[in-house]
Amino acid sequence: MANSNSNRTLVPEAKDSLNKFKYEVASEVGVNLKNGYNGDISAKDAGRIGGNMVKKMIQKAESQMLSK
Repeated sequence: MANSNSNRTLVPEAKDSLNKFKYEVASEVGVNLKNGYNGDISAKDAGRIGGNMVKKMIQKAESQMLSK
């Protein structure tokens, strides 16, 4: 089986924007992230952040498709 790294950034230019987005969403859902290592947050909180990021990205994509 091939080794795939799902943590690599497919569009390196987007890394800073995604990181900023992550902190914005974390703030919205009430999770305090600190700069640097955040491996001590719970899986539940990490899931809330990631899940809400995906939800917002899908909503934005859908609204852009509808406006065309």
